[in-house]
Order: sequence, then C-alpha cells, then structure tokens
Amino acid sequence: MKKDNINNLKLVKSINKNVRSSTRKLKPILKSIVGKRVNLAIRDLTFSDKRISNDVKKTISSAIANAENNYQYDIDKLIVKEAYCGKQIVMKRFRARAKGRAAPILKPYSNVTIILQEYKKIEEKHGTKS
Repeated sequence: MKKDNINNLKLVKSINKNVRSSTRKLKPILKSIVGKRVNLAIRDLTFSDKRISNDVKKTISSAIANAENNYQYDIDKLIVKEAYCGKQIVMKRFRARAKGRAAPILKPYSNVTIILQEYKKIEEKHGTKS
C-alpha cells in the first residue's frame, strides 16, 4: 500500500473540462504526445493543423505549472505519462430542412486529462551473475 502512495506523489495531473470537440477528434492528438518530453509535445501541438490542439496545449501548460508550483519539479525532466479524453455533455440543436422537417445537430463536448511524470533514468546492471 505504501508503494502505491509513493508512486502517486510523482504524478502531476491537469484536467480541462468542457472542451468543444468530440473525443474522436481528440484521441489522435493525445496519442501523438504520450511518452514525449513536455517541450517536444508543446512544439508538436504548436505546429499542428488541428484547431483543438490549442486547448490541449493549454492543458499541458497548466499541468506544467502545477508541477512547478505544487511539487517543485524541474520542467526539463517532465514527460507526458498519460493523455486521455472522455465524453461530456452533448448540445442538441435543430436545423430546418425541406418540407417543414427538422434535422438534429449534435455538438459534443469532451474532458481532456493529462498526467505528467518526472523522468528519471534507471541504471541497469549488466553482467552480474549473482
């Protein structure tokens, strides 16, 4: 039980609720930044063509600020451990169509969660037989 608490202290989380995009559009962007260093992830999001990448970049910046202010982590050693999204509300609108009919328009919202971790090199011992 204690090991779990020690591991959880190393993680920094940032959640952005009510992002105006569907999870289907967010998932490829989030998959592309997992495992990267924070500065490389922000660089990739800056030059991305997707509109929603600005909101993801803002969430990463918030997580970096949390790591720096709350846990005194070094920014250069942070990596994106997890990045995932989930469904939020769906706004429902209607558009007028031919012959007096109406067609529904669904405007989905999402939650974006980004978890950062401090990168530490693990020294492996090679060649020991004992």
